[in-house]
Amino acid sequence: MLRKLIISVCAVLSVMTASAQNVRYVDASTLTVIGKPLPTTKAFTRIDTSVYKFNDGTIDKYASYSTGLAVLFSTDSRTIRARWTTGEDNSGSNMAAIGQKGLDLYIMKDGKWVFAGVGTPDMDTPPYDSHESTIVADMAEGQKQCLLYLPLFDKVDELQIGIEEGAAVSPLANPFRHKIVVKGSSITHGAAASRPGMSYPALIGRENDWYCINLGFSGKSRLEKEYAELLADIPDVDAFVFDTFSNPSSDVIYERFDSFVDIIRAAHPGVPMIFLQTERRETRNFSLSREDWESAKQTAAEEVVRRRMKTDKHIYFISSEGFLGDEHIATADGTHPTDLGFRYMVETISPKIRKILKKYGVR
Repeated sequence: MLRKLIISVCAVLSVMTASAQNVRYVDASTLTVIGKPLPTTKAFTRIDTSVYKFNDGTIDKYASYSTGLAVLFSTDSRTIRARWTTGEDNSGSNMAAIGQKGLDLYIMKDGKWVFAGVGTPDMDTPPYDSHESTIVADMAEGQKQCLLYLPLFDKVDELQIGIEEGAAVSPLANPFRHKIVVKGSSITHGAAASRPGMSYPALIGRENDWYCINLGFSGKSRLEKEYAELLADIPDVDAFVFDTFSNPSSDVIYERFDSFVDIIRAAHPGVPMIFLQTERRETRNFSLSREDWESAKQTAAEEVVRRRMKTDKHIYFISSEGFLGDEHIATADGTHPTDLGFRYMVETISPKIRKILKKYGVR
């Protein structure tokens, strides 16, 4: 039994080694890069901070991340590898390294995007900035349509896609319809997702064939006017979805909400703006101070949105009931959803968003 296991492992390693030795690399920036709200000078940056000034070093850092970006390509290669460079940081305390710094590949099969493999970052020794990985090997012959998500919580300076010598690779046109801009907190950003394609904007996009733009900013989404000005500049938006009550206090929500909406609405009249109630965090279960803080935020959030709904028929509110299930097992740390939490969240909000957007011809 042990001998068979050893032989099997050696065979797999042999295939991987052979694949690595017979690979040519292509600059991923020459393929189709999707997920940017606006064009940027750097290939894998979601927001150009030379154009949009946030006056906050952390926000500028997050703006340079590849959160929500993906590369689309078609290839007949039986093996797909990648090598990429990121920042030097280790993975966060509540994040898997693959979600923070890795790659996540899906291949079209029978009309659906099916998970194919991950690009595992090299986390053995610091600095954790240079990575090379086989994503999938030993596939059947034939053309594959590929969707490769980039890291959620890191920048990507360079990315090369590796295919077999003699195989072809070409850009794949963006197959996603409409443009849904999702602005939010670390929950939208994808904290605690096991891999980049498991954030809720990515899930909603794949499952509805919608072009979802992820503008999550971990801990830094407090209804700032700079965000509103950025959102106002994005062209051809079919809908906005906001997870924008997770970070600010109740006082900030009351103070900033209307002016935040005013800026966006002036540029996008008639575009649906869907506000998600912040989840009921598990950190409230036994902490009295946390209960008071979170309850006040939720009260303020529903109050300001419902008041605005009386004068703006294109604003909507979705309750967070059901976002985390009821078993108390859907977060990594009491706040950030795991893959299970994101699945619950999508199952709760996706039908409601579809119902709203159907009124606007978004299907």
